Amino acid sequence: MSCRVFINQPLKIGTSVELPADQAHYLRHVMRHNAGDPLTLFNGQGGEFDATIENLSKQHASCLVSAHHDVSREMACRVHIVQSACRSEKIETVLQKATELGAASFHITRSERSSLKLEGSRLDARLDRWQKIITEASEQSGRTIVPSVSWHHHLADVPCHGSGLTLHPHTDQTWPQTRDILQAATDITLAIGPEGGWSDQDIATLEQLGFACIAFGPRILRTETAAPALLAAIQAIRPE
Repeated sequence: MSCRVFINQPLKIGTSVELPADQAHYLRHVMRHNAGDPLTLFNGQGGEFDATIENLSKQHASCLVSAHHDVSREMACRVHIVQSACRSEKIETVLQKATELGAASFHITRSERSSLKLEGSRLDARLDRWQKIITEASEQSGRTIVPSVSWHHHLADVPCHGSGLTLHPHTDQTWPQTRDILQAATDITLAIGPEGGWSDQDIATLEQLGFACIAFGPRILRTETAAPALLAAIQAIRPE
């Protein structure tokens, strides 16, 4: 199986493309590739491309694009994750695992009980790191798109695409009762609270945005467990 590499530029059969220095380093020193080895390239615009490494040095790599395959490994239903800001390592776990499971986009947001505050250059650096984690997870898992990630200083600013659901232990609405909604939806937005859970004000804000509260079984999930668990549950009732 050839190494998969995301490249953020147009790809065309019969053309040679230059890879960024960090990808050249990865191919040479991590994957131990050499000139003549095959690669799989994708740019998030649809399908993936066969390519062959032409030149490879410490800081330089070029490859020749030879074929295009019109494949998609994306969920037919786009699932968007609104994740309340928590400790950075927990967010990174959510981004990696939920990308592997097919999430379409991520929205990291402050809430009343959020423990993470980011501004200015620190925010820019963290967004760059988060996008790199998502890109690497997309490469590894065979995704044909790379999900986006954005930061929201206020919960009231997060989007609610399609059917909005948020986990809340104190509600009579259960996961099985949402089955028909989930099976019919083309977009679903899942809102996940911080370690201490959503506050009453957070829940009121989410309801105003169009999110419905649901209970997902009798146990309380950790904030980094919830999004991957819900994505897996959606795919179990919508095998596509």
